[in-house]
Amino acid sequence: MPGENLTRDEARERAGLLTVHGYDVALDLRSATGPEPGAGAGPLTFRSTTTIRFACAEEGGATFVDLLAPHVHSVTLNGVSLEVDRVFDGTRVALAGLAAENELTVDAACAYSRTGEGMHRFRDPEDGEIYLYTQYEPADARRVFATFEQPDLKAPFAFRVTAPAGWTVLSNGAQTGREELEGGCATWTFATTRPISTYITAVLAGPYHYVADHYSRELPDGTTLEIPLGALCRKGLARHFDPEEIFTTTRQGLDFFHEHFGYPYPFGKYDQAFVPEYNLGAMENPGLVTFREEYVFRGRTTRAAYQGRANTLLHEMAHMWFGDLVTMEWWDDLWLKESFADFMGAFSLVEATRFEEGWIAFANRRKAWAYRADQLSSTHPITADIHDLQDAKLNFDGITYAKGASVLKQLVAYVGREAFFEGARRYFQRHAYGNTRLDDLLAVLEETSGRDMGEWARAWLQTAGVNALTPHATYDAEGRITELSVLQEAPASHPTLRPHRIAVGLYGRSRPGGPVERYARAEADVTGSGATVPQLVGERRPLFILVNDEDLTYCKARFDEHSLASLRGCLGQVLDPLARAQCWSALWNLTRDGLLPAREFLGLVRAHAGSESQIGVLQMVHSWALTAWTHYAAPEGRAAAGAELASAALGELRRAAPGSDHQLAWARFLASCASSEADFQLLTGLLAGTAVIDGLDVDQELRWTLLLPLAAHGHAGEEEIGAELARDDTASGRRHQVRCLAARPSAEVKAAAWAEVVEADQLSNALVEATIDGFAQASQRKLLGPYVGSYFDALERVWEERTIEIAMSVVRGLFPSFQEPGPVLEATDAWLAAHGDAPPALRRLVNEARDDLARARHAQAADGA
Repeated sequence: MPGENLTRDEARERAGLLTVHGYDVALDLRSATGPEPGAGAGPLTFRSTTTIRFACAEEGGATFVDLLAPHVHSVTLNGVSLEVDRVFDGTRVALAGLAAENELTVDAACAYSRTGEGMHRFRDPEDGEIYLYTQYEPADARRVFATFEQPDLKAPFAFRVTAPAGWTVLSNGAQTGREELEGGCATWTFATTRPISTYITAVLAGPYHYVADHYSRELPDGTTLEIPLGALCRKGLARHFDPEEIFTTTRQGLDFFHEHFGYPYPFGKYDQAFVPEYNLGAMENPGLVTFREEYVFRGRTTRAAYQGRANTLLHEMAHMWFGDLVTMEWWDDLWLKESFADFMGAFSLVEATRFEEGWIAFANRRKAWAYRADQLSSTHPITADIHDLQDAKLNFDGITYAKGASVLKQLVAYVGREAFFEGARRYFQRHAYGNTRLDDLLAVLEETSGRDMGEWARAWLQTAGVNALTPHATYDAEGRITELSVLQEAPASHPTLRPHRIAVGLYGRSRPGGPVERYARAEADVTGSGATVPQLVGERRPLFILVNDEDLTYCKARFDEHSLASLRGCLGQVLDPLARAQCWSALWNLTRDGLLPAREFLGLVRAHAGSESQIGVLQMVHSWALTAWTHYAAPEGRAAAGAELASAALGELRRAAPGSDHQLAWARFLASCASSEADFQLLTGLLAGTAVIDGLDVDQELRWTLLLPLAAHGHAGEEEIGAELARDDTASGRRHQVRCLAARPSAEVKAAAWAEVVEADQLSNALVEATIDGFAQASQRKLLGPYVGSYFDALERVWEERTIEIAMSVVRGLFPSFQEPGPVLEATDAWLAAHGDAPPALRRLVNEARDDLARARHAQAADGA
């Protein structure tokens, strides 16, 4: 709708006009337990009554309040009832003739969501129970109550919620009252919050399993801070829930942030809810953080999964200060919360928890996300230019999160750790409950470090693109270094050469057959086109030179020819896990850039992945190997590459320690690359119990993992999938079932899956995702070929008719990335040329998919050559 996509200019104008004193929001959720609406009956709704008190800088002025609702019962402004049909257009309520002080009441029927946006409603197929929760970022509070939907119009919020009496009902503030009603219902009242932005308000309701705990800490002034803690999930997941581990990480994080931020946690209680069908990893609603329920592990999983969950817990906790206490003014400065939370999540993970290897995962996994995003045509500076809400939605990306966090790691090295944290403390004290821009942060860092932050910000925050650093060494007749330099390059599209503080490491063996270790190290400042490293002159020739040793900067590390040749033989013997992870990352970037043929990267995986001790790195290497095989390998060598991968995976699976994380990772990887009859016989045997691998627990989650490739290759049909669902008739089981059904190699199956996702709008967000995952199988290229034209025909209609969350899933997930690149690139270019007036956010998604496919074509050509 025209008014749904709020622009930055509109938000600035409204912010200049209004000061919001507070919201009173009453939600009646009793209708949630009613029957599902029939086809054509319209959405199921709930009653939402909002009273907003606000000042207007211009008496007689006009503005609007945001609301996405099927129906508005009444609008009352300063005691005067307004004609709803005249003031409400489906997205906005127009307000005119404002006084200096105003009171607005909007009584509406708002719709429950099945897309994870607004008030999401989920019916658990296992027991029929209803679960509700809200998710708003960046601008979906307006689906639940009338609101001035922009981050800089902060206000206190008071929520009142009516729901079935047996439910757990929570909001940002602590419960202050409960009134029993007739008919087995009750009304909960919650404490008024401190001033917060609309997008981080939250309500949760349903028969959740709730576990309570407590945190206390003595503050410097001698008082004691008391924080009630809660952790909750669906009843059906309670048997898998591990709240003790969650509370341990929570207490460790609260200790760390109190020690370093010098500002007590400002939002009272701290509940953490793991909710179904969640679109994100998590959301930092103060006092009521929400997480995707996949973080409640239903079966055996790896240490890397627990580490990832702990990192997310700490990321969201860092937001209580960076984002909730102090919030960006507009989405241009989204990095002021997301980059900091990503960085502080890793920082606190390493220093406060058992996951001391956190920086290894950051270097290997998070930065890979950043490197990909920063090489797309849509790359942007960390401080982005966000024109409207659709722009904002797409900028929750690898640049805003992982590149920003990488740059902050460089910033800490630049200004010093203590200056950084003292700057943070001043930032919180100075701007508590307010909104900031880039300059506000730079000002405190200049104060604490004495450095000119402007130049640093221009180089790192206000330009796009990633630099490549390559070592160049010369040697004398005895094999000693006579000169060592580091060359910096930038792509022509983003030619900025940045200042890098790096460490250069020389790696070799101290004895024949021994491990590969660093024997010399020097730090250097790389500016402009490069720098020399005189400290390493005279050192013996290394096996390889690592130019970003210890991962101090954000760059693509390259190797000289000698180093690359050495790594082919010694990668698995590199002793230091961070250095080894960085080598894997650098080799992957070379493969993505077409500088290392995919077949060579896959050869490195077969030769060295079995020696990888870090489970998180191993799982990332597995993911890269699958991409190299399905997207970057030349078509004529693809089948052989898959067979070789599967053979290597089986060998490593049999060699892995029984019951180990590595054994589980190799079992999953084998399932992902299975392609031969022998592979499928083994997977079938593992499911049936006729094949056994010592120590491998084929639990329910692993069973679904093994069943998916059997379904995709025609070795399991509807009967076998139905039997598996009978073993696991849960919400998770239903998602797996939908994925497996859509994966079957049948034209009729593909047509039905396409129709359910593209032509109909009945599936929830989670089932849309599962159907798309099943539909798009790399082994079914011919079967998917006919949908190339259908995809481009449907784009604008999908974007117009669906919510942005679902539309994004369809546009990204159904792009024909497995087809021969040339014709698809031509079709993409033709669509872009013919649809120059399509919404910019849609064009961006299509362009990003095109970028990935063009990269795949380049890599395939390199591999074929």
